[in-house]
Order: sequence, then structure tokens, then C-alpha cells
Amino acid sequence: MDVRIGIIQAPRELEVELAEGESQEAVLEQIEKTLSSGDGVLWLTDKRGRRIGVPAARIGYIEIGAVEGRKAGFGAN
Repeated sequence: MDVRIGIIQAPRELEVELAEGESQEAVLEQIEKTLSSGDGVLWLTDKRGRRIGVPAARIGYIEIGAVEGRKAGFGAN
């Protein structure tokens, strides 16, 4: 599952590919809990075991979706 996070005043979004076993409901619950506090840090663990932290106050948007086939080359959009 892919999670894309738009960070306020950052030119690029942060993309995290979560492990296969992560449920979308559990991730949504974690995100909502962190954002409701407003001053916490959203911690996610990617499929390689790295931990990524984003301050909740700096999050502009979050997009959650399934990982699709990655495109490369001139045909990638």
C-alpha cells in the first residue's frame, strides 16, 4: 500500500510504500489519531523497516492507495 503525504511549504510530496501486511483501516486510524492531536508526529514504517516521521502540523494532505505496477521511461505518467 502506498501513502503519499503532502507537506506544507515543501515542493514535493513524501511517498511511503508500506509492508504488505498493513491494513488500510489500521493506517487510517493511526493517521486520524495523530492529526486530531494537532501537535504530534505521524510515524510510518515502510516495507524495508525504515521509520518516517512527519509533524502533524505540517501535513497538507494524505493519499492512501494500493500499489500499482510502476511505470518507467517515456510512457510513464
